[in-house]
Amino acid sequence: MKRFRRLAVVFGFLALMAASNASAQPPKSLYDRLGGRTAIVAVVDDFVANCAGDTRINKFFAATAADKNRLATFKTNLVDQICEASGGPCKYTGKDMKSAHAGMGISNADFNALVEDLTKSLDKFKVGKADKDQLLGVLGPMRPQIVEKK
Repeated sequence: MKRFRRLAVVFGFLALMAASNASAQPPKSLYDRLGGRTAIVAVVDDFVANCAGDTRINKFFAATAADKNRLATFKTNLVDQICEASGGPCKYTGKDMKSAHAGMGISNADFNALVEDLTKSLDKFKVGKADKDQLLGVLGPMRPQIVEKK
């Protein structure tokens, strides 16, 4: 009888451990924590509006903003880029950053203004500090491919 009770205790313990491991969820991706594609689209729309209103950098977006189709493609590329960079299912198919920004004469100050505009949008949509820092950390390494003027 003691042996049976010991086995019952051991099996009970093992069952409890298996149940607790089964209920443990894998951590959500940054993409999921941001709210998925719908939330990224909202942030990109707001971000593009911020850039358009930012006199420090809006000259870089004037031709794109003036063409409805070009603007739609630009926004789609931004959404796909953020989606992919954050671990989502999207695939960015636009130009590489060096080619896309060649000859634009973007400076570090211009890049910083762009990051400020993105941060403003992330703050508006109440993206938490850790998630915001992680996203900016993924996008930040693009700086050397974008900035031409130090």
